[in-house]
Amino acid sequence: MTGGPAPGDRPRGATRRAGIIGAGWIGRRHAESLAERDDVTLAAVCDTDVARAAEVAAAGGARVFRDWRDMLDAGGLDLLWVCTPPLGHAGPAVAALRSGMPVYLEKPVARSDEDAAQIVAAAARGQAVCAVGYQWRAVGALGELRAALASRTVGCLVGQSIGGTESRPWFLSKAAGGGNLLERGSHHIDLARAIAGEVVAVQAAEAAVRLAPRQPGQGDDDISDAVTLLLHFAGGGLGTIVVAWTSRDLPGRYWVEVTAADAAFRLDLDPDFRLTGVAGGSPVVATSDGAPFERSVDRFLAAVRAGDPGQVFYTPADAARTLAVATAAEQALRTGATVRVSS
Repeated sequence: MTGGPAPGDRPRGATRRAGIIGAGWIGRRHAESLAERDDVTLAAVCDTDVARAAEVAAAGGARVFRDWRDMLDAGGLDLLWVCTPPLGHAGPAVAALRSGMPVYLEKPVARSDEDAAQIVAAAARGQAVCAVGYQWRAVGALGELRAALASRTVGCLVGQSIGGTESRPWFLSKAAGGGNLLERGSHHIDLARAIAGEVVAVQAAEAAVRLAPRQPGQGDDDISDAVTLLLHFAGGGLGTIVVAWTSRDLPGRYWVEVTAADAAFRLDLDPDFRLTGVAGGSPVVATSDGAPFERSVDRFLAAVRAGDPGQVFYTPADAARTLAVATAAEQALRTGATVRVSS
């Protein structure tokens, strides 16, 4: 990828050519979203399962690759989506960022804190835009909540993330990088950090009850279906998050409640994205307009056009801090101890 303008440097208004690495359900979702846009065209799809990559690539005639290195070496891309399992994020993300190519990286930023540090460093060394896809944060309503809490310290936060999750073989195997806590739970950990501030320590417990059906051949099946986390915030408050993976036939519950000295709020999440509550005796109501998935991509592409890495909703450095809480929670599950979160 040498010679000519750096990836992402096309003139304002030009159609940019995107590549997707990972043609699973989230990669397909991104391909569908990009197909609705007139400022991006899907030019290449990479997956270790070439037939799966070809299915995603077929609609727009994109090139198909088995190895992400071959895809990047072939050139011709302006943007990259990395939608592999998190164990595979660091290699392509770091290579693309070092070349100056903007990257949209699916959450979590990585599987290990070490890989996350590599991605954060690669993003910091250059000027390439990198966004991490924590799409379900109810961005509009969250802004209203944070404004209402600006002069207040959260004393109590309670959240639930319960429902069906798209199951993949790697999701059920901790060795393969999966786990209910990391996949479903990290969204709520991230939201708790955005509302109540940094988490300094974690406690955790897991249930021994199976809640979600398994299919033959779906990985090692060594994850817990139900987990409860206790988060200790730097401001002195506590947060409790209940995460459960259930049958997709059951209704999901996805919300957060927050209490401060003279304020209380409830933030309902996907699909409602609505904030209700009271602060200092005055009601607070807000909704988040627009589909979170598309809003996240819109902001990423706007940041690319502006050449401003800080314009994205979610940076690798912020995602790495959420990952540090999640990995501390996994250690707490293993040991039963209160685990300090790495800085």
